[in-house]
Formats: sequence, structure tokens, C-alpha cells
Amino acid sequence: MVLMTIAQIISMLASVLIFLVIAQFVLSLLISFNVVNMHNDFVAAIWRAINALLDPLLNPIRKIMPNTGAIDFSPLVLIIGLRILEVIVTNMAISYAY
Repeated sequence: MVLMTIAQIISMLASVLIFLVIAQFVLSLLISFNVVNMHNDFVAAIWRAINALLDPLLNPIRKIMPNTGAIDFSPLVLIIGLRILEVIVTNMAISYAY
């Protein structure tokens, strides 16, 4: 029962991180196409907050991955890694429950 609770907590945290990665991607597109302006204090604060949360997770991935030029695949690798972790932890919790 405790393992299922831990698995659910990890699943929820992974979902929040995946949401933040997607929000960072969408916000970066909006900024690059000048839909929103970084001179707006609210937009700048959200951008800094999302980057402060995700950079500690994305920087080690960026160091390992080869340089692909302008395209950064580290968010995709992070999302895939989080989903794999979520599946592993959930399946371990289910297998120990029986």
C-alpha cells in the first residue's frame, strides 16, 4: 500500500514536470514569434521561474547529448525519461502489491 502511494506521488510529480516542459516550449515559441514580449514583467517572471525549475534537470541532459545546432532535444529526452520512470515505479508498486 505504501509503494502504491509513493508511485502515485512520483507519477504526479512527473506529470507536473512534463506540464512545465510543455509550458516552457509553448512560451519559448510565443517569445520567439513576438506574440508575447519579454519586456512584460509577468512574462519574464514566468519564464525565469520555469527555467529555474527545469534547468537543473535539463542541463545534465544537454551535456550528454550531441550538439544539434538550433534544435534542443533535451526536453524531449526529459519527457521520455520521466514517462519511463513513471512506468517502472508504477509496475514495481503493482508487482509488490501482489
